[in-house]
Amino acid sequence: ITGAPKIRAMQIIEEIETVRRGVYTGALGYISFTSMMDLSIVIRTIVLQDGIACFHAGGGIVADSDPEAEYEETLVKARALAETLALIEAVSADGRISMGVAQWQTR
Repeated sequence: ITGAPKIRAMQIIEEIETVRRGVYTGALGYISFTSMMDLSIVIRTIVLQDGIACFHAGGGIVADSDPEAEYEETLVKARALAETLALIEAVSADGRISMGVAQWQTR
């Protein structure tokens, strides 16, 4: 996922993104020996490496995109990932998740 016009979008990405994308915006899937396949473009990721979780969220800009709307959508996607990480972090060793004053037992 780069954007339009493609070449200039790739140049801008190289100039302004401070970290490599890794699996984010790559292809993920499988092709089986029984002629089945399932492929996706990875547009939201959480990668856990060496005890550190990093997440990416974004969207592609195309010729008729509304940049402000795309930005707002990206913030919504990123917020969902951040909330997921916060929830995971809240799980204690006894399997209980603390969410405000309520407590839920994990299964």
